[in-house]
Amino acid sequence: MKSKLLAVGGTVAVAAAALTGCSAGESTSATECTNKIVNADATQVSVWAWYPAFEDVVDLFNESHDDVQICWTNAGQGNDEYTKFSTALEAGSGAPDVIMLESEVLSSFSIRDGLVDLTEFGADDVKGDYTEGAWKDVSSGDAVYAIPVDGGPMGMLYRQDILDQYGIAAPTTWDEFAAAAQTLKDAGAPGVLADFPTNGRAYNQALFAQAGSVPFAYDNANPTEIGIDVNDEGSKKVNAYWNDLVEKGLVATDDAFTADYNTKLVDGSYAIYVAAAWGPGYLSGLSDADSDAVWRAAPVPQWDAANPVQINWGGSTFAVTSQAKDKEAAAVVAKEVFGTEEAWKIGIEKAALFPLWKPILESDYFRDLEYPFFGGQQINKDVFLEAAAGYTGFTFSPFQNYAYDQLTEQLYAMTQGEKSSDQALDDLQASLETYAGEQGFTLE
Repeated sequence: MKSKLLAVGGTVAVAAAALTGCSAGESTSATECTNKIVNADATQVSVWAWYPAFEDVVDLFNESHDDVQICWTNAGQGNDEYTKFSTALEAGSGAPDVIMLESEVLSSFSIRDGLVDLTEFGADDVKGDYTEGAWKDVSSGDAVYAIPVDGGPMGMLYRQDILDQYGIAAPTTWDEFAAAAQTLKDAGAPGVLADFPTNGRAYNQALFAQAGSVPFAYDNANPTEIGIDVNDEGSKKVNAYWNDLVEKGLVATDDAFTADYNTKLVDGSYAIYVAAAWGPGYLSGLSDADSDAVWRAAPVPQWDAANPVQINWGGSTFAVTSQAKDKEAAAVVAKEVFGTEEAWKIGIEKAALFPLWKPILESDYFRDLEYPFFGGQQINKDVFLEAAAGYTGFTFSPFQNYAYDQLTEQLYAMTQGEKSSDQALDDLQASLETYAGEQGFTLE
C-alpha cells in the first residue's frame, strides 16, 4: 500500500520527468549558491525558489542573520522544479533544505514523506501572522507542512473604457456578468466580455468553490482515505452557467497563458479579466499593452450579492524538506525569509506578490498603495484585502495535478459540444474515483 501511495504523490513530477529526461536515479545538487554568503561560518540552508527579485530578499536575510545563511538556487518554475524535487526524493538525496511550493501540491509531496511537519519547529508561533485561509492551505489535520508566502485572492480587472463605450456597468453579480456579455455581443463589439479557459485548473476550481463546491476531503492523518465530490450541485451550477455563455458565443474559450491569450488580455479582445491578486502584476508586465486602455479593478462577481463568497487562485509557500540537514535552521528560513516589512516591500514593489503575512497585509502602506496601471486606483483597499480576509481555505487532493488534468480534459470536451456540462463533471467524478482506487486509496 505504501509504495502505491508514493507513486500517487509523484504524479506531477513523474509526468514532468518524461519531458526533462530525468530518471529516478539522477539527483540534483542543491549546494550551488547564486547569491552572496555574508557569514561563511554560519549554518547554510539551501533554498529552491523562483520568485522574481528574490536575490534582494535573500541578501536582506543574510545580512540580518548571523547564525543562518541562505544558499539560493532557482531550480526551475513550477513543474520544472517539482520534477527535480521528485527525482531527489526517489534518489534519497539532492533535495534542498527549503523549497518553494505552490499550496496545491503540498499534499502530493507530504504523502511521500518529502516534507517536514513544522509544528515541531515553531510553526504555531507564527500562525497568528497569517489569515485563516492561508494557514488552512498549508495544514493537514494537526500538521503544518509549509509557511505561507503569497496568495491569489480573486477580483475582477476590467476595461472601463470598453464598458463605458457600450453603456455597461461593471458587473457585481454573475447574472449581471451574463447580461453584460449579451449586451456587448448585441452591440457588435469586436471582442467578447471575457475568456473561459478550459485549462484554467485552479481558476476553474475556484469558480466552483464560490458556489459551495468542496471537491476533496483529505487529511494526512489518514493518508489512505479520500473523499471525492467534484460533481456536486454547486459545481454543476457554475459549469452550466459558463457552458451557456460558451454556446451563445458570449465568451471565448482560449487556453490561458499562451502568447495569443496574453495578446488578447491587453488588446481589448477581452473586456474583463477575472483574476487573482497577482493578476495586476501579470497584466501590467505584458508587452504591447495599449497605453490608451483604462483599466480598473472591482470585486469578483457574486452569485448572491447579499452573501459574498471570496475565492482564491494560486499561492506559494516555503516548506522544509525531509532531506534538510539542519531542520531547525531550515525552519528559521521558512518562517523568517519573508518575515519583515523590508522584505515584503521588495516582494510587493519588485515582484508584484500579494502578501499573506498580516503585518504587511494589514499595513497602511499596503492598503493605500496606488497602482499607476490602474489609474492610481488603490486596488488592495478597493478589492483584494477584503477578498483575502474572506477566503477560508481549500483542501487539495494528494493527486491534484492529475485531477486538474482530468478537469481540463472534461471542460474541453464540454466546450467542443461533445458532452453536456453535467456529463462532463459526472465523467470527472468517475475518472477520479477510478484513479484513486487504482492508487490504493479508500473512498470515503
